[in-house]
Amino acid sequence: MRIARFAAGRDPQYGVVELAEDGGSHPDTVSVLTGDPIAMSVQLTGERKELSSVRLLAPVIPRSKIVAVGRNYAAHAAEMGDEVPKTPLTFFKPNTSVIGPGEPIMYPGASREVSFEGELALVIGRICKEVPVSRVPEVIFGYTVANDVTARDLQRSDGQWARAKGYDTFCPLGPWITTHQQIEEAAALAIRTTLDGELRQDGNTKDMILTIPELVAYISSYTTLLPGDVILTGTPSGVGPMLPGQEVSVEIEGIGTLTNPVAGARPDETSKQAEQ
Repeated sequence: MRIARFAAGRDPQYGVVELAEDGGSHPDTVSVLTGDPIAMSVQLTGERKELSSVRLLAPVIPRSKIVAVGRNYAAHAAEMGDEVPKTPLTFFKPNTSVIGPGEPIMYPGASREVSFEGELALVIGRICKEVPVSRVPEVIFGYTVANDVTARDLQRSDGQWARAKGYDTFCPLGPWITTHQQIEEAAALAIRTTLDGELRQDGNTKDMILTIPELVAYISSYTTLLPGDVILTGTPSGVGPMLPGQEVSVEIEGIGTLTNPVAGARPDETSKQAEQ
């Protein structure tokens, strides 16, 4: 099942998406739900909308936190000149960094090197703490696509990652949450990132160093996870810079494609303005 958060008027709504590829009787539509399926029991209202007539939003706005995992693919660690960490490397992104499909990633004036990082994200469905690996499937609501946008130069200069990873718009999520995948399926999904249509990342979740159950067990060992919390599972190799005027897309097999334009002043334009 694909759960989308969308706008077709003033207030966001949730719905179940049916695509033409599903072979159902209502292709490319969204069936409206009564409320937020992560927070409460919901029902279908009987109302159905054409998918092309609504604006997809970030499928979840975390009430609490986004926990991200660094260097969880050996090839990515190598391309950054880093070793694979001996213990999981995790960090937080603020919920104010979340945007949805089609919304612009804003290039901050303080940075001259903003990079894309396509990632599989999982959404927590219940309050949990110290979850055993064997029980992790019970706490996952579903999966979505993420882009862990990073101001690479600030990451290097600051010595910690809060600013480099935490700017508004630096966590695109979407286009919806898939709830039908089992952990075994999510553990072997192709991830591809394109920049202006050119393939830049071509990886697979099977290459993660720590598995999904191991990540959830580790993160929940030190912080309580709440419904709607998001975990970013790391990025494969091929990360690179993007500039205002470009468009970045992250596609994950079996989930969907998340596309965002990059906006703001280009770094060379910012430098010229500072000199005037």
